[in-house]
Formats: sequence, structure tokens, C-alpha cells
Amino acid sequence: MSDALSAIPAAVHRNLSDKLYEKRKNAALELENIVKNLTSSGDHDKISKVIEMLIKEFAKSPQANHRKGGLIGLAAVTVGLSTEAAQYLEQIVPPVINSFSDQDSRVRYYACEALYNIAKVVRGDFIIFFNKIFDALCKLSADSDANVQSAAHLLDRLVKQDIVTESDQFSIEEFIPLLKERMNVLNPYVRQFLVGWITVLDSVPDIDMLGFLPDFLDGLFNMLSDSSHEIRQQADSALSEFLQEIKNSPSVDYGRMAEILVQRAASPDEFTRLTAITWINEFVKLGGDQLVRYYADILGAILPCISDKEEKIRVVARETNEELRSIHVEPSDGFDVGAILSVARRQLSSDFEATRIEALNWISTLLNKHRTEVLCFLNDIFDTLLKALSDSSDDVVLLVLEVHAGVAKDPQHFRQLIVFLVHNFRADNSLLERRGALIVRRMCVLLDAERVYRELSTILEGEDNLDFASTMVQALNLILLTSPELSKLRDLLKGSLVNREGKELFVALYTSWCHSPMAIISLCLLAQAYQHASVVIQSLVEEDINVKFLVQLDKLIRLLETPIFTYLRLQLLEPGRYTWLLKTLYGLLMLLPQQSAAFKILRTRLKTVPTYSFSTGNQIGRTTSGVPFSQYKHQNEDGDLEEDNINSSHQGINFAARLQQFENVQNLHRGQARTRVNYSYHTSSSSTSKEVGRSEEQQQQQQQQQQQQQQQQRPPPSSTSSSVADNNRPPSRSSRKGPGQLQL
Repeated sequence: MSDALSAIPAAVHRNLSDKLYEKRKNAALELENIVKNLTSSGDHDKISKVIEMLIKEFAKSPQANHRKGGLIGLAAVTVGLSTEAAQYLEQIVPPVINSFSDQDSRVRYYACEALYNIAKVVRGDFIIFFNKIFDALCKLSADSDANVQSAAHLLDRLVKQDIVTESDQFSIEEFIPLLKERMNVLNPYVRQFLVGWITVLDSVPDIDMLGFLPDFLDGLFNMLSDSSHEIRQQADSALSEFLQEIKNSPSVDYGRMAEILVQRAASPDEFTRLTAITWINEFVKLGGDQLVRYYADILGAILPCISDKEEKIRVVARETNEELRSIHVEPSDGFDVGAILSVARRQLSSDFEATRIEALNWISTLLNKHRTEVLCFLNDIFDTLLKALSDSSDDVVLLVLEVHAGVAKDPQHFRQLIVFLVHNFRADNSLLERRGALIVRRMCVLLDAERVYRELSTILEGEDNLDFASTMVQALNLILLTSPELSKLRDLLKGSLVNREGKELFVALYTSWCHSPMAIISLCLLAQAYQHASVVIQSLVEEDINVKFLVQLDKLIRLLETPIFTYLRLQLLEPGRYTWLLKTLYGLLMLLPQQSAAFKILRTRLKTVPTYSFSTGNQIGRTTSGVPFSQYKHQNEDGDLEEDNINSSHQGINFAARLQQFENVQNLHRGQARTRVNYSYHTSSSSTSKEVGRSEEQQQQQQQQQQQQQQQQRPPPSSTSSSVADNNRPPSRSSRKGPGQLQL
């Protein structure tokens, strides 16, 4: 240490710690000249002693002015060493870097100034301290003192532009972990500092920042939602540059970045979502086979964005969705059908209609392309698909039905679908009311109307819930009579008495249509089985004619005026030939209240029936008069009595058996109705029976008391008075003598 003191004059030693900057600066200049002389003489040992003295007595001093003098002195020594400074950097630089964390802001400022001067001298040799300097600058960029920030900025620019970019010793592999560690810092100054470094390093041809992009990509996306417009702009600019490099690069690690983009696509920040979905769009176009195992994750990010509130995001998301769906890959290539189905199933619960529709489109696409694999996962998605039938959107429901129809091409799945549909209608009455017609009509288009109606009839035939069965049959009957999609089915039924196919369909529907008298009558009118319709009408009892029945009858009468029943109205031109049709319509007329609109409509129609065509005489009277109702069960459709009253039939249809079947089902309905009425009566009356009993006892007690009082006040009766009273009393109704009647 004495060698150092002997080389440095006392005045220089004293002025280095002076509180005045000018004195410290002059002392540093003198120290610089001293070191130059020592360097020219080759006295390296004494130079080391001087540096050591500056560190111990000044840079590490507890007094701030001494530390300031030490920093400016170390910079002066480096300048004095000039080209030989590199061999002393291990001594000079560490204490300067340590001063960056000094409590005194002026010390931190002089540390930046000192390191700036040192870096200008040593240039590329300075790179060995890069990581430590970068760490220190990162902290100083957010310093509380504006002067320190300004000094750190000057030093940072020097290191970036004049040292790192020109050095061939810079290690990007060692730098990236340091960068990644700081990318999630929220301080805006630090973020600006980091983006600046990423941009500069990416501009260096010899540094492959693109290869390390997955390590700091998430941090860049974080900056897109920064409150500072400048930082958002810088981050977006950096990302745009990287995306352009990806398009031009032959080898990119799409997988790791895809995971980051998927998460960012769900960001609450609109700009972040747009950037992420734009990147995903480019990745789908460029990535190809590399992204196969990430398709499910990508789809999970795309589908919600299809319903984004921002139009730009929706447009890019739809384009990406179509691009992804058009890619032809097989499970053997790593394409996970189950994962895609799982994503689509989750998105069926989305609050947005557009997302639910696209999820269904994906299921339909997979069903067409990979049917075998989809059916393996059917149990995982089937319940969700059934719940989707209750969706508030008609478009969603129609797509769900298309998916169901695709699944139901197999017989076992067809049966399962129809069973589940009936179950859903039973569990949710509102579903049948709101969507019943839509669902049934669409299923008839997709899966053949006759097949659907036959299966529904088979299921409803064994339905235990009779009220539901009746409601369901009424709904199916109304659809059958009104829907354009079922016109072929109606044409087939019109030939029930002529061809075998119509007869078989009539018999198949009849089994479940028995749950509703009006449905049976409608079916008979459609099948032109008019005699059986008339017999069914006459079989109705008082209990059957209720409000619900009359409402259904009103609908039927109005339907008779529609084009569907044009053939029936034309047949009324020949009442002599279609006497049972006329009788059926008159039977319906007699069931209607005279003041109802339906009564007036039907009566008006019947008034138009011509009388001149009764060529067979009084055929109606002949076929109806004198024949009790019990014998109508054994008549064929021509109105003639069969010799064998048990097995009567027409074209293979045993109408007697059908009528018996109808009556049996209706008896079950009546029995269930009586049970409900009795149960409600007993439950309502049981609560008041005790009160009634008590009131009766009180009345009896009061009557007895009144009788006792009257007997006490009344004089004793005599035989004369009683006989007079008896003679004067008028005879009662029961005691009057009539012809052939005994008087008691």
C-alpha cells in the first residue's frame, strides 16, 4: 500500500475524496497521467497496488464522497492503462458493478459513468462481464432517480450497440436464461429495457434469437396488455418481426410456441387475443405435421374466439377453424380423435351460439371422416348431445339432430337415439312443446319418416306413463297431419285399405295411437277407414268428452279444411258411396257444442253435401237403423255384417281386434283418471271430516235440548186431538194410493 501512496501525491489522494466534483475530477485526471507513466515504464505491480488502494480506501469506504472518488479513480486508471486495461478488468469492474446497488443515488450515477468510460476503453474485452452488467442495468432501468436512469440508459446503449453486436464472444445460450427470468417483470421501464435488448439481438445476423423464441415469447405477449402504449407498440413490433422470420424459416419449433399461443388466445386483453389468434392462424398454415398433436389445444382456443365481441378476432378465428378442418390427417399420424371430441363436447356448453354451432360441425366432420373412432367415444359425448336438443337456438338443435342422424345410421344406435328422445320428452314437457315438432320433423327427413314413426309407436305402445303417452301421440299425430316432410307417409296411409305397405304402417301406428281417441279418429280419416272411425266415435263414453278432447276435436275440424284433406272433402260429392264418411263427420258434429266455431265450420261443410247422388236410396238409414252398436264391431268397411263376427277384417286389417285394443287402452286411461280423482277427493275430504263430525254432534245436541224444552211446555196429548190432527194432515206422496199400489 505504501508503494501506491508513494506513486500518488497526497493532494491527489486528498482531492479524490473531496465533496466538490471539480476537485475529484482534477484528481482523477492527475491519476490518469500517473497510470500512463507507470504503464509506459511497465511497472504493473505498482499499478495493481494503486487499483487495490482505490478499491479498499475509496470504493468500499463508508463515506459517500470517498466512494465517488474511488469510482472516478478506477475509470481514470482504465483510461490510463488504455490497451493494457484488459488484464486489470478482473480487479476494476467488480467494485464498479457492486456500486450499482449503493444506497446513495449519486454513487449509483457515478458508477454508471465510470463503467461507461471503462467500456469505451476495453470494448470487446468487456463482454466477459456481460451477464452481471445486464443484470445491473436491468435494475437501474427502473431506478427511482431520473439521473441514474438516464446514465444507465447511456451505458445500456453503448453495451448493446458497440460491444455485444461487435463481439464474437457473446454467448446467447448463457444470456437467454437471464432474459427469461426477467420477462415477467411488470415494471414498465424494465419491460422497455428488455424489449430493446430482444430487438437489438435479433438484428444481429450471427445470433439466432428465433431458435430461443419459445423461452421469452410468453413474456412478449404479456407486454401486449401493458398500460403504456409505447411498450405495447414495441412488443407488437418485435412479435411482428419474429412472425415474419418464422414464415421465412425452414425449421421452427411450432409445438412449444403453440402451447403459449393457446393460453394467450383466452386473454382478457383484446389486442393480446387478436395477436395470438393471428399467430395460430399462421401456425396452422405453416406448421403442418408438427402441430398434429396440438390440434385439440388449438381447436380449444379457436372455438371461443369465433364468438368474440371483436369482429377482427372472429374473422381470423373462423378462417383458422376452416383451415384446421380442411387438413387431412389420420389417427395413425398422431391425430387424437378423442381429444378433439372432448374439446367439442366442452364447447357445447358455451354461452355463445356460434361456438356451439362450430363445435357440432366438428363432431359431424369427425363422424364423416373417422366414423369408427368416433363411435368408440360415443358414450362420452352422447349425453351432452342429447342435452343440446334443449338448446335455445333452433340452428343448434338442427345440427344436433344431424349429428344424431349420422350416429343413428347403425340400427342399434338408431333405437338408442329414439329411446333417449322419448325419455327427454317425458322428463321435460317444455321440450316437447317447444321443440317436439322441430325435432321429429328433422329426424324424419334425416332418418326416413316411416322408420322414425314406427320406432316411436313401438316405444309408446309400452309406455307406463299414460298421460305422457297420450300427449306424445297427440303431438306425433298433429305432425303427421300437417308437416310437409311427412307427405309421403300420409300418401302411404291413404292406401291402407288397398296396399300391403299402407296396411302394415296403419297397424303399426294404431297400437300407440290408441292412447288418444282423437288421434285414432284422425288416423282412420287419413287411412280412409271411415267405418272404423264411426265405430270409434260411438264407442266413446261420457268420461272421454272433456275439455282436452274438445280442443283436439276443434283442431281436427279446422284441419279438415286444409289442403291435406282435399281428397276427403271431394269424397263428400258422393255421399251414397262414402256413407260412413258422412256418418263419421255427423258423429263429430254431434260431439261439438253448438256454439263453438268448429261446430259452425263442420255444419257449414255438411250443408254443402249434395243430395242428388244418393243413388242407393236411404242407405244411411238402412245401414244404421235397427242395428245395435255391439254389432258394429263386427262389420266390415262396406257396412255389411260378417258371417264370422269374431275374425272380421278388410284387406288384412282386423278392425274388430283393433277396436278391442283401442277400448282396452282407453279403459286403462279411464281407470287411471278415476284413481286420481278418488285420491284427490280423499286427500281433500280427510282434512275436513273431523270438523264435519264435530259440527254434526253439536247440532244433534242442540236439537235434543230444543225438543226437551218443547215437551216441557206442550200439554199432554189426547186421543181425540191426535185423531183430528191425523185426519186434517194431507196425505204424503208415498202414502197416496195409486192404481195397483198397496197402501201401507
